[in-house]
Amino acid sequence: MKLIVILFFYFFINNLYCYEFDEEKFLMQYFWREVISLSPTERPKIGLVLSGGGARGLAHIGVIKVLEEEGIPIDIISGNSVGALIGALYSSGLSVDIIEKMAQEIGWNDLTNISPGSVIGLVLADKLLSTQKMENYISQKIGNKQFYELKIPFGCVATDLITGEKIIFTEGNVSLAARASACIPGVFLPVEYRHRLLVDGGCIDNIPNDIAKLLGADIIITVVVESDYSKNSLSNVLSVLTQVISIQQKILSQQQLKLSDIIITPKLDDVSIYELWKSKKCIEEGIIATRKLIPEIKKTIMNKTYQWLLKQK
Repeated sequence: MKLIVILFFYFFINNLYCYEFDEEKFLMQYFWREVISLSPTERPKIGLVLSGGGARGLAHIGVIKVLEEEGIPIDIISGNSVGALIGALYSSGLSVDIIEKMAQEIGWNDLTNISPGSVIGLVLADKLLSTQKMENYISQKIGNKQFYELKIPFGCVATDLITGEKIIFTEGNVSLAARASACIPGVFLPVEYRHRLLVDGGCIDNIPNDIAKLLGADIIITVVVESDYSKNSLSNVLSVLTQVISIQQKILSQQQLKLSDIIITPKLDDVSIYELWKSKKCIEEGIIATRKLIPEIKKTIMNKTYQWLLKQK
């Protein structure tokens, strides 16, 4: 009851007065400490949604770093493609520093069977690349974990290439689910799972806010790592395929974004989905974009907490 009163007081005076000095900042810091001291059962759950976007998705690491530094809880994670990979790693309990180090060291040869011969086969003989190494890589880092064993509730999405259905993973083997979610169609072999052929969830749902809601999120922070696809070079088969996927994802994302309370959009127009070697830049852009929004994020959480507490009475 005390917290409801002080939050009401804060939002009442915040709407009446425009402070010329730091009273508002002082009050915000005080009320934030009150909100953040609540146990997970005494406040709304915060969901972090990580979109797909290939190498650009390494910006998710920078976002998580800043949220941790600011003491913003992450109660639930959902993701697609690279967002599913990072979400799986972080949900398993790996520290963000370890994940950052992994991002700086990883290459496509760690995740696929890419080689000069396999690339020639892809271009000349329609022989798709395998992502079995991706599943093995994740398993090596987190163990053979099932979803119920994760430290943070997590879900990801894939697309059934035969039926067009959205496949939501919230149970089963985490490494396999993340691999299926990150399987770019037309480049990688579909992942066989229970008589299904699964590819990248971005074909149908690049921003799985609905999965975060399904897992119980009351507040949704969405990280979108799309780029301005109108500036892309369309000089080969892969670039054209990437362009088609980007356009489709942009259109499909509009409805899902309506569920977001906060949208973080790192500036990554000069990073393609294949440029894993630009991890440092991607992470830095994630940090910059998140730091700019910290006051808005905290204010939104306080406001939502006030509304949530009123509903509990």
